Amino acid sequence: MVSSTSMAVRELPLFPLPDVVLFPGRPLPLHIFEFRYRMMMNTILESDRRFGVLMFDPVKGEIASVGCCAEISQFQRLPDDRMKVLTLGQQRFRLLDWVREKPYRVGLVEWIEDEDPETDLRPLASDVEALLKDVVKLSAKLTDQKIELPDDVPDLPRELSFWVASNLYGVASEQQSLLEMQDTQARLEREAEILGSTRNHLAARTALKDALN
Repeated sequence: MVSSTSMAVRELPLFPLPDVVLFPGRPLPLHIFEFRYRMMMNTILESDRRFGVLMFDPVKGEIASVGCCAEISQFQRLPDDRMKVLTLGQQRFRLLDWVREKPYRVGLVEWIEDEDPETDLRPLASDVEALLKDVVKLSAKLTDQKIELPDDVPDLPRELSFWVASNLYGVASEQQSLLEMQDTQARLEREAEILGSTRNHLAARTALKDALN
């Protein structure tokens, strides 16, 4: 009989991407042009269409040890064997060891999940969503643009935490930290801090803009 632990460990083709952090349930379009990754995609398309995305830090020259599995949902072959693929984030994983690095990287990984919450996280999720709406409203006012939240913002706390994390821009290290958390409450609390700080900053800029007009 195979234990649940050993079933959760598998070999996975890995695709390090500079300053890109993929989250469960979130789309990631890719343009595949390097020969080794064209090989990888052709192999994946003949199996389960799944590979791992790991954030590569170009400044430190380091590859993260926690990433997210991506599943190819659509693909288009281009001239000279380049490829456009649309992927969707699945479960997260921790890299245990490198199996090989050529012609493309393959790692031994274990799946990771958030721990079951001990309290009802819906009130906290509602607070995060309210902060998100404030940030969008203030951004729209400050830039004189029509900016609205999309219709696909999740209601469930864990899914909302991944959605918010995936929509933070220019802060790959912060996103990586959020990806590695296995506590939905801690992730939502950190996002509330980030959104609260952003809201206060935008409110101050908006007040200054109003005063000068």
